[in-house]
Amino acid sequence: MPMERVEFAGISLSRIVYGMWRVGDDADTSPKHVQAKIEACLAQEITTIDQADIYGGYTAEAILGDALRAAPALRDQIEIVTKCDIVAPAGRHSGARVKHYDTSAAHITSSVEHSLRDMGIEHINLLLIHRPDPLMDHLETGACLDALVASGKVGAVGVSNFRPWDWQLLQSGMETPLATNQIELSLLAHDSFTNGDVAFHQQHGQPMMAWSPLAGGRLLAEAPAPLRARMDEIGAAHGTDWSAVAVAWLLRHPSKILPVMGTNNLGRIATLGDAMKVKIDRQTWFDLYSLALGHEVA
Repeated sequence: MPMERVEFAGISLSRIVYGMWRVGDDADTSPKHVQAKIEACLAQEITTIDQADIYGGYTAEAILGDALRAAPALRDQIEIVTKCDIVAPAGRHSGARVKHYDTSAAHITSSVEHSLRDMGIEHINLLLIHRPDPLMDHLETGACLDALVASGKVGAVGVSNFRPWDWQLLQSGMETPLATNQIELSLLAHDSFTNGDVAFHQQHGQPMMAWSPLAGGRLLAEAPAPLRARMDEIGAAHGTDWSAVAVAWLLRHPSKILPVMGTNNLGRIATLGDAMKVKIDRQTWFDLYSLALGHEVA
């Protein structure tokens, strides 16, 4: 079925997002192979690509950039999301003494310039602050993000792994509305449905992005046997597998969650859109939720 799109903050993203967290770990990082991954996404109308400066030890953006330079027509068919503020002793930050966060204007601006250069693009559709920074000066960071949007180098800005109070602090220092928060959400990482994170963003009409919607593979290795059996049953009824059911469980939520799916396997990439086939009604949603909890809801 057609891929749903989500329109917010002046941008339009595909409901399912392809994540390039592991692109640098693939045995084949050639432009041709990366192009094949993007084309497999486009065949399903998955047009949004999720990146971060730190992925692959600060190499993943350049790997994507090589593919875009080899096949420049791809750029106009995709939206690029990337992130900054984690500084780890690797790659261009190999001189760092300790892993840390940096939300200074100088660092964010430098990171954006690196990202644009590495990916060979002139515009980042969505820029996220990757982690809450305890030393963030919200006025400095906010003004920097406003300036990047005003410059046209960035279309929209958001955050990742922020709690509501972190979000509110940063938003208070800027004019541009924050667009989204990318947080961990899955059948095994479901606390955000009860701790107020999801409710906060839903209240303010801010679609969330969900990283690790399959719990980083733990849904395959650690899910309770009754949960796996039920996901297999639902998947079989829809002509797909358990992973599509796990993603459909997130898609069912009214807050318009955008799952970020990361895999290097072309066969798996070709089936990412299967989650759109799976219809989860209210009782089925709670059935899966209860099995994940290990007990029925109170």
